Amino acid sequence: MTPIHKTEAEWQETLTEEEFRVLRKHGTECAFTSPLDKHYEDGTYVCAGCGSPLFLSTTKFNSGTGWPSFFQPIEGATATTIDRSFLMTRVEVHCSQCGGHLGHVFDDGPAPTGKRFCMNGVAMRFIPSESQ
Repeated sequence: MTPIHKTEAEWQETLTEEEFRVLRKHGTECAFTSPLDKHYEDGTYVCAGCGSPLFLSTTKFNSGTGWPSFFQPIEGATATTIDRSFLMTRVEVHCSQCGGHLGHVFDDGPAPTGKRFCMNGVAMRFIPSESQ
């Protein structure tokens, strides 16, 4: 159970159509379409649904997959579930505060964690360090 609860209509009022499709309906944005994929400024990536901090820029890396990738979330920022869609088993990543679908995590990332949190850019917003 997540701390932030809204009805589907309330989410639709606050999110764009694409944010709603990804965050609330478990969609995926097209690879190489997010401006956050090749974004490397210092700051924090937050949930587009609720504004909760998810990833620090110091954990971002270029995975070459076309989606923003990180090797570690902020402690307690994300939760995971098993996703068995598309005839495969993956680990789905959600915002721990609003339950929004962020992407998936894989075991092919860099040290020190060996994880690749492959996130939908539309599910996040970037807050530069000087704004924090």
